[in-house]
Amino acid sequence: MKRALPILAVLVVLLAAIAIANPFFLEPAGFLAFLKRAAPLVILAAGQYFVVVSGEFDLSVGSLVTAEVVIAARLIDGDESATWPVLALLIVAGLLVGLVNGVLTTKLRVPSFIVTLGMLLVLSGAVFLWTGGAPRGALSEGFRTFGRGGLGTLPWSVPILLVAGAAAIWLMRADFGRTLKATGDNERAAALSGVRVDRVKIFAFMLSGLSAAVAAILLGGFAGVSAQVGQGLEFSAITAVVLGGVVLGGGRGSVLAAMAGAVTLEALFTLLNLYGVSGALESTVQGVIIIAAVAAGAIRLPRKPTPRRGDAHAAS
Repeated sequence: MKRALPILAVLVVLLAAIAIANPFFLEPAGFLAFLKRAAPLVILAAGQYFVVVSGEFDLSVGSLVTAEVVIAARLIDGDESATWPVLALLIVAGLLVGLVNGVLTTKLRVPSFIVTLGMLLVLSGAVFLWTGGAPRGALSEGFRTFGRGGLGTLPWSVPILLVAGAAAIWLMRADFGRTLKATGDNERAAALSGVRVDRVKIFAFMLSGLSAAVAAILLGGFAGVSAQVGQGLEFSAITAVVLGGVVLGGGRGSVLAAMAGAVTLEALFTLLNLYGVSGALESTVQGVIIIAAVAAGAIRLPRKPTPRRGDAHAAS
């Protein structure tokens, strides 16, 4: 909890600024609408956290979100009876993509940056080839309910977000969380202590794929079908994670802080939009945040002392 306090303080300041600029934000409907918009990114950030804290990256989640929305629209095509089978298929597909990323990274020793960048290109190319740049089909009302419907005034996105967040926190407090951090902090030491490093990392990638599937279901309902629905989400998720103070080298950081970082990022973009700042600056803001966070982490982390030549001769 202590690790999340700085980003939570920033979030409170941003929410207060939004409330000043738009008093409607203080009403339950306004705040719930904000949480509904933020939910997909928060869930993606939680999944990205598992991968990053293990010392790896997942750049494929944005393309995976797009692919899943496009595939769902094509398979359902307005047929309500196909909704639940397609929802199950999306979850399985997300887990499968994560499994492939994890196996290629751990068993073939290909850097995760390259593996997931390749998966990003594969999924983007497959979507374009299948749709020709113009997605076909339609999502059913039952499918879209998850992104835009709810129980009275409470959007379904909010309880789904709460369940996903609680599950992520529980996982990090269980044995898996401790072994995951140990793996990211020092993979060799973790392996020598009996941790099955490959299995832990593969599971982390599968959790990231699962989070992308859930985000796709919410975004499909909220934003509809588009070949760009997931564009840039991989970078937004990484930005949220580092904004929450998670070290990109792995081993350090809180999943609660990562999710708070996602809410903070959404609040920042909302505030910029209220003040008429162009949405084209969002990528610039994310780039600045990533560079600043990594630089700050490099300053905070102690450097290993380099032995002097005289010391080396004395030791020999």
